[in-house]
Amino acid sequence: MIRICLAALVALAAGAASADPSFWRHEWPGTDFSRTSVDNWAEIRSGGPGKDGIPALTAPRMHPVADETRLAPREPVIAVEIDGAAPRAYPVRYLTWHEIVNDTAGGVPVAVTFCPLCNSFPTFDRRVDGRTLTFGVTGKLRHSDMVMYDRETQSWWQQATGRGIVGAMTGQALHPVPTWMESWETFRARNPDGLVMDEPDWPRRYGRNPYRGYDTAARPFLYDGTPPPHGIAPLARVVRVGTMAWPLSRLSAETPLTEAGVTLTWSAGLASALDSARIADGRDIGAVRVRDAQGQDVPHDVMFAFAFHAFHPDGTWMLGD
Repeated sequence: MIRICLAALVALAAGAASADPSFWRHEWPGTDFSRTSVDNWAEIRSGGPGKDGIPALTAPRMHPVADETRLAPREPVIAVEIDGAAPRAYPVRYLTWHEIVNDTAGGVPVAVTFCPLCNSFPTFDRRVDGRTLTFGVTGKLRHSDMVMYDRETQSWWQQATGRGIVGAMTGQALHPVPTWMESWETFRARNPDGLVMDEPDWPRRYGRNPYRGYDTAARPFLYDGTPPPHGIAPLARVVRVGTMAWPLSRLSAETPLTEAGVTLTWSAGLASALDSARIADGRDIGAVRVRDAQGQDVPHDVMFAFAFHAFHPDGTWMLGD
């Protein structure tokens, strides 16, 4: 049975709130609702908390890898490795409760994100047309995916795609930064002189999973779109590269896999953040890296199949023979 503790999932009644900009304007007076790429406002629903009810972080404390004592070996972290900067690990135990971390690495302002409901974790360059944005959590969901906002223009952004969907930034696209999710043990072994995000000063049950059993559920939360094609389970993980999706089950069986100009590799040893009550005890789902023909890391995501289908309905499913 799924046990969901986070307010975003407890307040189901809030999801029925009016999908009408006039209802939202009192909370979002600085948002230009006349500009949007959303055809149907009913696609945007409340997840429970209001604006900043899930508090995004900015410029978190970092400490040396050698000083970290809280993380278990298989715990997931998002690795950010930018030339000219010490490699940085952002533990999912913190992103589960904050969903966005605004930081700067190697002079690049980044937004490290994680939407538990879609298992989506893209990292973006926060600069748009020469302006650096700072992101927060609206408390809204679209196709069960987090809707972010920028504090500078109060525009709304789709986390899974990095595109502005409401407000002055509608139609703008954030540039993805090549990052990946891997185990703490893997990151630490590769980067003994790296940095890791320290525990935030918020009263949260860090290390606990408020979405227990979610990634083996029959259906996603607050999603009423069509299911993925080809009989793929809605909550099966797929590796997204652009508008292509490889089922993780295929990759784990055929690794390494070279197709469509990229090489995908899978390795065991990464705990699911959405399985057991304690993240460190999650079942092994394995980690993914994606590189191009020159061996350079390629921006990608490992998201649930329903989310890929929702945001890329004409996308290509890389199913093999």
